[in-house]
Amino acid sequence: MSKRDLLLEVGLEEMPARFVANATAQFQEKVEKWLQAERLQYERIQSYETPRRFALIVAGLAEKQADRDEEAKGPAKKIAQDETGAWTKAALGFARSNGVEPEELYLKEVNGVEYVFARKREAGKETVQLLPALNEVITGMNFPKNMRWGAHELRYARPIRWLVALFGSAVIDLEVAGVKAGRITRGHRFLGQEVAIETPDQYEQKLAEQFVIADPQKRQAEIVKQLRELADEKGWHIPVDEGLLDEVVHLVEYPTVLFGSFDPAFLSIPREVLITSMREHQRYFPVEDKAGQLLNHFVTVRNGNAHALENVAKGNEKVLRARLSDARFFYEEDQKLSIEHCLKRLESIVFHEELGTIGDKVRRIRRNAGEIAKLLAYGPQEQQTIDRIAEIAKFDLVTNMVGEFPELQGIMGEDYARKAGESESVARGVSQHYLPRFAGDDLPDSAEAAIVSIADKLDTIAGCFLIGIIPTGSQDPYGLRRMATGVIHILHQRGWNVSLEQLWQIAIGSYQEKGVGKRSAEEVKHDLAEFFILRLRTLLQEEEIRYDLIDAVLATDIHFVPNLVARAKALAIAVQAEEFKWTVEQFNRVYNLAQKADSDQVAQDRLVEASEQQLYEAYRRVTQEVEPLWQQGEFPAVLEKLAELREPIQRFFDQVMVMAEDEQIRRNRLAMLRMIANRIYAFADFTKIVFA
Repeated sequence: MSKRDLLLEVGLEEMPARFVANATAQFQEKVEKWLQAERLQYERIQSYETPRRFALIVAGLAEKQADRDEEAKGPAKKIAQDETGAWTKAALGFARSNGVEPEELYLKEVNGVEYVFARKREAGKETVQLLPALNEVITGMNFPKNMRWGAHELRYARPIRWLVALFGSAVIDLEVAGVKAGRITRGHRFLGQEVAIETPDQYEQKLAEQFVIADPQKRQAEIVKQLRELADEKGWHIPVDEGLLDEVVHLVEYPTVLFGSFDPAFLSIPREVLITSMREHQRYFPVEDKAGQLLNHFVTVRNGNAHALENVAKGNEKVLRARLSDARFFYEEDQKLSIEHCLKRLESIVFHEELGTIGDKVRRIRRNAGEIAKLLAYGPQEQQTIDRIAEIAKFDLVTNMVGEFPELQGIMGEDYARKAGESESVARGVSQHYLPRFAGDDLPDSAEAAIVSIADKLDTIAGCFLIGIIPTGSQDPYGLRRMATGVIHILHQRGWNVSLEQLWQIAIGSYQEKGVGKRSAEEVKHDLAEFFILRLRTLLQEEEIRYDLIDAVLATDIHFVPNLVARAKALAIAVQAEEFKWTVEQFNRVYNLAQKADSDQVAQDRLVEASEQQLYEAYRRVTQEVEPLWQQGEFPAVLEKLAELREPIQRFFDQVMVMAEDEQIRRNRLAMLRMIANRIYAFADFTKIVFA
């Protein structure tokens, strides 16, 4: 089958950087689905994107649809044929509706009943006839924000200014919002010109000649290369924030790196403030020396060539000077505020209309952190530090600097607390209690900060669940999933075997003391268990635990996170041994019959057979030996001890009739099996383990 390449380009006014990559991904996905629905075969798709366009080339697109050969099911034989075997009106109507001759009908049995069938053959259409329908793909795009322009009804990210649609060398008859597709694309807004694309394979090169690097990966590589060359030339280190780099890639079509300087006096401002101001306001990269000290230089990326870079640098320096002057003013003004004054102002800031103010939240965090510290048996000195961190953890929310840069909350609090004379552990705890802020972020490096972090996160989670705000699908406006993951990672890293259920009850209790919440504690804890199980599953996946072993441990007690992970790892080691399959088989024999028991209370005097007495004694011995190992978290050893029940169990089943005629003996044997199962299946649900 002959093939041609397809080029589609949608040219627009400059889109916001955060729109660009998602628009291209969505465009490619929609085109792929359209091609599939139209039965059009192709080799591959290459996408392109800049602030002024998203485009793709479908390489090796078939010039004709694949023929369709379908089997249509009609009425049953008893309706489709008369006594002589001739087709009835029902069968003839079925033939007409499917475009086949009556003699092409045939019978086929389905579930013991014969039906009439027809084989429909539909010849594929020419691709060029189908391509104009791609305008529906273009108009069906979704964006975070849309706009209208002129008299057009279409709502889009930005006004569409040109369209390129080529199938081979032929222009596709396609129109969107009054713009007809052609072969003319536009180069760089200031450096380039309009250029004709004769065939799709010319697209990237033709744009490059007009100062547009259409492939975002090549633009990124070019920016990184220029940054490295500049750093090597100057003897600098230029730390590259991946989020900023991605944004800059989608702000420019033809990148040129340049640098500028600012007054060294601004270096008296904390580096986080300087870096944030440069990044958020100006999209600048900071500059460090080889020792990691911030220098009074910045690096930016121009959307253009190297012409008159000195003038561009001076303009950027002038703008940055004003930004840093504002930052220094905010910073100096914040020094005049006392922590106590800031804490009073928190009483007027609403945390949530149903959950109170930030001041209310701070009081709950202090109470919760204190309760958690007691559970973990921390002494008076640590409790005092924990309480002070919790008390002032949110004071910087009312400062000028955090008002300007919300992402600096905690960071500014640490700096201001240190300057106000707080101890290093308290000051550090103010910033650390926010950790982890995102997936893969650092965890608090002190126990005190970790406890406040847990208290803060659980307060938000419990409060939201109490008033019915529970994440569903992709909706999680308060970041509750991230917070729950943070709690789990802290407990895991610290090895704190404190019960999740106890932690939930502490957080819920703080609200219930004040009569806050629409739902009962039991309802909320039930939902929290389901919510946290999903986060625990992710944690175990990160630990590279097999899916069936994850299912096995999550089917048991989930509330002690370090124990849960340790049990899963012990299972992961055990399943590698050949005899473990035999062990699990014996455990599962116990489990299956144990479901018939109505009690786990065993009367020893009713154990009449030697093998059941031996099993009972083996259970008692193993239980005594397992208990201290369990407490110490020695779960591989626990599993080895439980495996010692394997032979007594097999002997019991070989020599004893569990379902004895004597009801008391039968119930006693079932009770013993249930008692043993309760001990074994506290470790994991072995029925969920899959063996090849």
